[in-house]
Order: sequence, then structure tokens, then C-alpha cells
Amino acid sequence: MSQSNNLPTEALSASHSSDGAGTSYYKHHIFFCLNERKNGEACCALQGAQAAFDHCKSRVKELGLSGPGQVRVNKAGCLDRCAGGPVAVVYPEGTWYSFVDTSDIDEIVESHLKNGQVVERLLTPPNLGR
Repeated sequence: MSQSNNLPTEALSASHSSDGAGTSYYKHHIFFCLNERKNGEACCALQGAQAAFDHCKSRVKELGLSGPGQVRVNKAGCLDRCAGGPVAVVYPEGTWYSFVDTSDIDEIVESHLKNGQVVERLLTPPNLGR
């Protein structure tokens, strides 16, 4: 797996169909930062990121949204947006979310992953990095 920005190659460039039409393998691909820092610095792992990832994966499956042509939920290492953590990013749009609890994850799943509507109130401010 080639990596850039800690995301797998398949997330950085859409898979193409055999006819060259440029069809993405997944409609939406959401990555959750699960990084844990041992030095006491802020990190997503200490803010409930694993539970949010698990909840998102379960909700996507419950709603029948998982699989090719639909939604993929993945773990990621550090996404370098620690100040906004915990964070997740949805591709192909590159929409960054900061979340607090499972109701936020439910809103991301229902609004963005299911209906294609960005959840404005959960957007990570663009200037927040590490």
C-alpha cells in the first residue's frame, strides 16, 4: 500500500472501471483518525475515535450502505488535524468533520453518506492542523 497523507492509494485516486469511464469504486469513503500519541499530546484516540469508528461502521451496515458503489468506513493513522480532533474525512469530496458523540456520527451517516448533504455544523475549521 502506497501512502501519502496516511491514506491508502485507492482513496487518493478513484478506481476506474474497465471501460475507462472513471467510475469510483465507492461513492463515499470515510476515514477515521485513530492515532494514539504516547507523549501526552492531543490525539484522536484519547477522544473516543475508536468508538466513533465502530459506531459508524455498524450504522453504515445497518442501513445497507456498505459495499462497492456505496460506502466504505476505514481506520487511518494520524491525519495531522489533531487540534480539531477527533476527526474523520469523507472522500471523494475531502470533507473534514470534527465530532463529539454517536449522535454526530449518526448525522454524518444519514446526511452525508446516505443523502449527500454536508453536515455544516460538524465541519473542521480549515485552519486547524496539529
